[in-house]
Amino acid sequence: MAISHHIKDIGRGAAGARALSRDAAADLLGQILDGHCSDLEIGAFCVAMRIKGETPEEMAGFLDALDARLHKLPASTRPVVVLPSYNGARKLPVLTPLLAALLAREGLPVLIHGWATEERRVSTQEVLAAGGVQPQSTDSAIACGQWRFVTTESLHAGLRRLLDVRRAIGLRNPAHSLVKLMNPVRGAALVVGSYTHPEYAESMAATFQLMGSSAMLLRGTEGEPVADARRSPRMALFLQGTPHGVHEAQAGPLSALPTLPDTIDAHSTHQFIAAVLAGEIAVPAPIAAQVGHIVRACEALEAATQPTPPRRLAA
Repeated sequence: MAISHHIKDIGRGAAGARALSRDAAADLLGQILDGHCSDLEIGAFCVAMRIKGETPEEMAGFLDALDARLHKLPASTRPVVVLPSYNGARKLPVLTPLLAALLAREGLPVLIHGWATEERRVSTQEVLAAGGVQPQSTDSAIACGQWRFVTTESLHAGLRRLLDVRRAIGLRNPAHSLVKLMNPVRGAALVVGSYTHPEYAESMAATFQLMGSSAMLLRGTEGEPVADARRSPRMALFLQGTPHGVHEAQAGPLSALPTLPDTIDAHSTHQFIAAVLAGEIAVPAPIAAQVGHIVRACEALEAATQPTPPRRLAA
């Protein structure tokens, strides 16, 4: 097996490249994840896809390959809220752990998965470590009202290696989108997908619909899945692939700024999150609104996936 014939299709430049079918995309990524490709082949794949861009059908095929290989967490008794954390903090504190804790307080099981993909940013893993929280296992289900952090390595080592290609060549590749679209749980889940550029909003929305996913999509804080604490972004929901617009972006000038830490280092961010959870600082309104939308979406997902009771026949 080889991926050279796939690279010939996708590697002809922005004008000459051809999109892969869903099956071909699944075959290509499957070989990469299984370790059947050389570093040269993987580099060619990453550069070619960066120039060409991914279609929703290609992303669906990549997700098919990944779904068949992930070390998934067992299903929980309620839909698991999945928070992919890969961008980290550049100018604003990374508040993904705060979102996870607030959702768990609402009785939901919550999974944060992530990996530090940029050395110059503060990662969720660093913030959690500042509070004494280490990565946990994927072997058991997450209880309702609890949250857990797992690394990408524990979900699939090949996926983590593909993310790390960025450190070598300086360019993102499809893995950086896949981690924000995938469901690493065997049962029902609501994936909170975030984007940084408008073009990714369109492609991610199309992929969620094609995959029949249940998800929230928003322009998160510097690419993290948590709403910007200063100004509420537009939030869209997908329930089993059907789109629902639930929250429009906040317009106009800000009347007030929320309390935020002065620096974005891991220790300061951890202290701020602890103060919010203790009630000493108010939950920023955009994050509170996001929590409410996610809770209602999970309730709707539960109702949609409940088995229909058998009808009783009249005597």
